[in-house]
Parts: sequence; C-alpha cells; structure tokens
Amino acid sequence: MESQVARRQHKLSFRVVTFGEIMLRLKSPGHERLFQSPLLEATFGGGEANVAVSLANFGADAAFVSVLPEGPIGDACIGELRRFGVDTSHIARTDGRMGIYFLENGANQRPSVVVYDRAGSCMAKAGPGDIDWEKALEGADWFHVTGITPALSASAANLALEAVQAAKEKGLTVSCDLNYRAKLWKYGKSAPEVMRMLMGFVDVGIANEEDCQKSLGIQVNVSVESGHLETDVYRALTDRVLEEFPNVRAMAITLRESRGADINGWSACLNDREAFHVSRKYEITDIVDRVGGGDAFAAGLIFGMRRYQSSRDALEFAVAASCLKHSIPGDFNRVSVSEVEKLMGGDASGRVQR
Repeated sequence: MESQVARRQHKLSFRVVTFGEIMLRLKSPGHERLFQSPLLEATFGGGEANVAVSLANFGADAAFVSVLPEGPIGDACIGELRRFGVDTSHIARTDGRMGIYFLENGANQRPSVVVYDRAGSCMAKAGPGDIDWEKALEGADWFHVTGITPALSASAANLALEAVQAAKEKGLTVSCDLNYRAKLWKYGKSAPEVMRMLMGFVDVGIANEEDCQKSLGIQVNVSVESGHLETDVYRALTDRVLEEFPNVRAMAITLRESRGADINGWSACLNDREAFHVSRKYEITDIVDRVGGGDAFAAGLIFGMRRYQSSRDALEFAVAASCLKHSIPGDFNRVSVSEVEKLMGGDASGRVQR
C-alpha cells in the first residue's frame, strides 16, 4: 500500500463527509464457527466509515460523522479512523454503548453469518439536533449516507433525513447506498416508507437488486439467489429508479453472482441518464473477506466520478477497487489509486510487485 506521501500525490481538491454508525467488529478466527474457539478478532467497521477510510486512502479529504460513547472503546475507534487520515472532529460523544456485530466467515457452500448487537447504541438513540450540520458540512463537496442508519430507529431515520436536507441546502452532491438490512427494520416503519423520502434528496444512488426491491418497493423479475444475472433487467430497473426519482442523476447497481461463499462473479452497471454502462466482470475465487465490498465500490464510484470525465471509467474504477477489497481482511479497503488503476488496466496477475 502507498505511503502518506504517495497518497497526497493523488489528492483531489474535494471533501467528502460520510455519516452513519461504526461498530465494534468481533470475528471468529479464519473460517471457524462463532465461539468454536474462545478467541474473537476485534476491529471496527461500518458502511459509511468504510467509505471514508477508502476515500482517505485514495487521497480525498474524508470526514466521518457519527455518535460514539465516551470511554476507551470510543477513543480506540476514533484513533483507528485517524490513523487512515479520516477527519473525526465532528463525531459527537455521549453516554451509552457502541453497536457490535459478530462475524463468521463462510466457506464453500456455508455462507458468512452476521449477528448484530446494536439495539440501544448511541447512534440508534441519536436524533435531530444531535449533530451540528452547519459545522460538519462546512467546506464539503459531497455527502454520503446509507440505508443502514435509517433502519436503526425512528430517531436515527429522522437524523438521516435532517442530514441529507442540510447537505442539499448547502449545494452538496449527495450519494446514498441503499444497503437494505432485513434484521434492522424493526421499529414499525417499512424501509420504503423511509427510504423513498430520503431518496428525494439523492443525486447518486447505489444498490443491488434486492436493495431496490426491498428499500424502494421497485420490483423486477429477477432472483437474487439464482447465481445468474441478466443485465437487461438492470437497465430496466435503473430506468425505473430514475423515472420515479427525477432528482437522481445516476444509479449504480452492483452485480454479484454467488457460486459459493468464497467464489463470486463481480461486476456492476451504471445508468447516468445518457447511457447504460456495464463494467468488466471479475471472477473472484478464494475470497478472503467480502464484508465491506459494497462500501469499497461506493467509495470507488465517488472518487471515480471526480477523477474521470467518463462515467464508464468511474464505474470501472469502483468495480476494480471493490474486487481488491475481497482480498483484504477487515471492513476497510486498504488499497491505493495506483493499485486500483493497475487492475483496471488489465493487470490481474497477482505477481509480486518489485
């Protein structure tokens, strides 16, 4: 991975603010079942924080906004983000707890399993007025949020809506990764009730086919379990999203063909209202860790849209960045711009770089 000096050479003059919950990640070693041994590997992760770390590694000015507990666990989390150059100055601190997720890494036909323990976390209890958006968004060009925060609680959903409204009032580009999480929508409102309101403030949407169906109520004739994906269906799906949300100027869909827990086909498509783009497909075998792969795509797309003139190039950068994430343990995508661009250029040999 590149040094801080090398990363600065790629620095783009734009600031991205991401907002959401970061959690303590507790993972069983290797491919063990949870609690098969008494050990759990402790790191941190969460969709929006993962995006901020990726962008910082690419050289962007990245900030992460959240609500974390006072005390050593919150301190350690902030310290980890700062290590990557992420601005944490607008993270609010309060009494309470940090959300936790437990991860069991699958193999072959045994899928990976995520168990959440995040009810009543500081972020779930947060609500409108808890973040000073005027200060948090000062000097920013882009704001990124996901559909995970609105799923935590009614108050967190209202805070997310307050955030995107503030971002639009300040003229920022707003992106949203729909990120449907069935285990989280438990407080009485359905995902479409909330997410369709939030999408009214979004410029760039990111999703997979299930996200569009479950978060926006837009149905298509596709099976997410089939292992085979038809891109024509996604052209129609993105057309529907752009038709129903005229404010959205581009809609990206990630396309994962699962042939086992550690063998996936990986590609994406992007509808920018002028054309429908389909990326190269990567055959990813021996997946190390797919958690955070979608966040790596989101970060790559945000960065690519600022770095390249063409939507196709931005899409290819995003898919290549996400492909590389599947080789890295942990939530964070620890790759550089030059590594991503080498893969974009066709260098998938995996040969030792000397």
